[in-house]
Amino acid sequence: MSSPVIDFHIHPLHYNYYGESALEWIKNLHKEKCWEQYCDYYNDPDNFVDYLQKSGVDYGVVLAELCPAVTGVCTNEYVLHFCKGHKELIPFASINLHLTVNPALELKRLIGEGFQGLKIYPTYQHLFPNDHRLYPIYAVAEQAGIPVMFHTGSSVFKGARLKYGDPLYLDDVAVDFPNMNIILVHGGRGFWYERAFFLTRLHENVYLEIAGLPPKKLIDYYPELDRIGDKVLFGSDWPGITNLQDNINTIRNLPLPAEQIEKILGGNAAKLLGHVV
Repeated sequence: MSSPVIDFHIHPLHYNYYGESALEWIKNLHKEKCWEQYCDYYNDPDNFVDYLQKSGVDYGVVLAELCPAVTGVCTNEYVLHFCKGHKELIPFASINLHLTVNPALELKRLIGEGFQGLKIYPTYQHLFPNDHRLYPIYAVAEQAGIPVMFHTGSSVFKGARLKYGDPLYLDDVAVDFPNMNIILVHGGRGFWYERAFFLTRLHENVYLEIAGLPPKKLIDYYPELDRIGDKVLFGSDWPGITNLQDNINTIRNLPLPAEQIEKILGGNAAKLLGHVV
């Protein structure tokens, strides 16, 4: 039986607030579409699930985003509502230390509400991922057995600070929380491909996620990708792409063993989300 295809990186279109550069970028990417109609259509979760299925995706991880200084705000409440009643949609929460009085308690609440993971946005929230103010959150995540995603690498959005995207700072986190699964989102994009690859090989609890990277360039970025085939996760960064199915087809044609491609497209993610999918 083949593994499901799991898109580990999806952003809803509905934001309470968009950062100006983020909105300009996404509108330009989809400039051939009427933006208002596009949003209205895909803000309906039934329509979005239909899009995923037609694109060959069985499950999608939907991300909240609390980054008002850079990209904007898509609330935890909205993501939970969007995913409710749709087993194909898996909600991941967002916590911003600058906006939350007791982040560890907040994560406990969010897990109780039904969130299956957490994403931290260091470059947009302007903090290093090994900042000890985050450690109470990690302790909750480790105890609950939920994975934690971290934006690593570059960003084109105004206000992002790239120094916070260096994957090396997650070495501390991997050592200090060995039972918490850590996902290097965007795979160290730009400056740190080799560093992200090495950390994924070094630490049993670290995974490489490839959202935002052109699939046809993956072997260029990671010449020994086959050595971490059990640790790579497919993510599209939708709506930051124009054709999800094309991305999947390109990955299927990479010069890798068929079983590794199946793992990248969903098998590895299924293990991380085993109680959900």
